[in-house]
Amino acid sequence: MEDKTKILIRVYDLMSAYNQGLLGGEKMPEHENPALDRGSKENYLYFTLPMALNYQRNSYILWECANKMYKDAPEVYDCQKVMEMSDVTLKELLTAYKVASQPNKQPVIWRTLCKTFYEEFEGDIRNFFKRMDDSVAEIKAYIQQHKKMFPYLGGNKINNYWLYVMEQYTDTKFHDRENITVAPDTHVIQASTKLGIITLEEAALPNVQMLVADRWKAILKDTEYVPIDIHTPMWLWSRGKFKIEL
Repeated sequence: MEDKTKILIRVYDLMSAYNQGLLGGEKMPEHENPALDRGSKENYLYFTLPMALNYQRNSYILWECANKMYKDAPEVYDCQKVMEMSDVTLKELLTAYKVASQPNKQPVIWRTLCKTFYEEFEGDIRNFFKRMDDSVAEIKAYIQQHKKMFPYLGGNKINNYWLYVMEQYTDTKFHDRENITVAPDTHVIQASTKLGIITLEEAALPNVQMLVADRWKAILKDTEYVPIDIHTPMWLWSRGKFKIEL
């Protein structure tokens, strides 16, 4: 890792570029949504269930499909109604709208999450967060203790990004948001390399996601930012092929 002072100078330059709208636009994939009430049960479920299917695919297309499915078939986002559906019906809906790109595996993921929220939290993610005292640390710990109940949502990358999205698009207020680490997907890893957080050699390591998360936590300690604040600027910077020089 490069000198912390030099990295922080680049970080502040990146945040400045982001705040000025210079990173190729601020529209993130989740901007594609049905504009539900931020505090509603339906809104929490909308930004949760598709998230667990968001791997190895174009995020913009996923959320476009998720939004269209909500408008045409909102029952797929209702945990109780999903539990009353047959496997065939659920699979047909998720694949027809291309929300599920893996027709055998991903409907099972969707149903498992609905089952978890329905049986443990009355089908309401808000109840889950309240029971965890609106604590990121407690939410993460619970999910890690019950990983089979939260397929893919418990993965390091998706888990952190999901909590970030919930913070951005619902009315939830986590009192320890500093525990949401960067969500180290390909773009974030590339941007972290460019900023000197990790080396090219480290970027190829199997544990690169954890390494990136730990480095960002250390770099941003005692600054005005917490790790997840830097996620969207890095994501947009990388996606824009680093056209802005820092």
